[in-house]
Amino acid sequence: MVDVGAKDITVRTATARAFVAMSSAVLTALPNNPKGDPLEVARIAGISAAKKTSDLIPLCHQIPLTHVELQFRTQQDGVEITATAATVARTGVEMEALTAASIAALTIYDMTKALDKGIEIRHVQLVEKTGGKSGTYRRHSSESRKTRDAPDRGPEDRK
Repeated sequence: MVDVGAKDITVRTATARAFVAMSSAVLTALPNNPKGDPLEVARIAGISAAKKTSDLIPLCHQIPLTHVELQFRTQQDGVEITATAATVARTGVEMEALTAASIAALTIYDMTKALDKGIEIRHVQLVEKTGGKSGTYRRHSSESRKTRDAPDRGPEDRK
């Protein structure tokens, strides 16, 4: 585990996104799901996951979260999840935001898989982070489009 003891305590935030691709029939059925509202359950799952990130990811520091928020935007071809986490600590909250977005996406899949097994979770990515020695990072919109539209690559392309 990296020693962060000498780092300054600063306000740190991170925002991550994930996309759950699904058919229009599944999107239409979201509010009438017999298991409950998938987006509301995913909101609670994402918040809970952010709080448990250090239990899930080896060597990830346990940090005091001051805020976690999840937003969902339905689109023609699925649901975009945006997760934001904040802390006042010696290390960042990127992993907490990414974990929240990922678990929210998995929860939506779990609650809708009976309608369509072909639902896909795509494009889990850090959108922005602030605070700490490295300062602010923002993903350029061209990076998001490029990533979103990129074809699947084989192992030989992942160098």
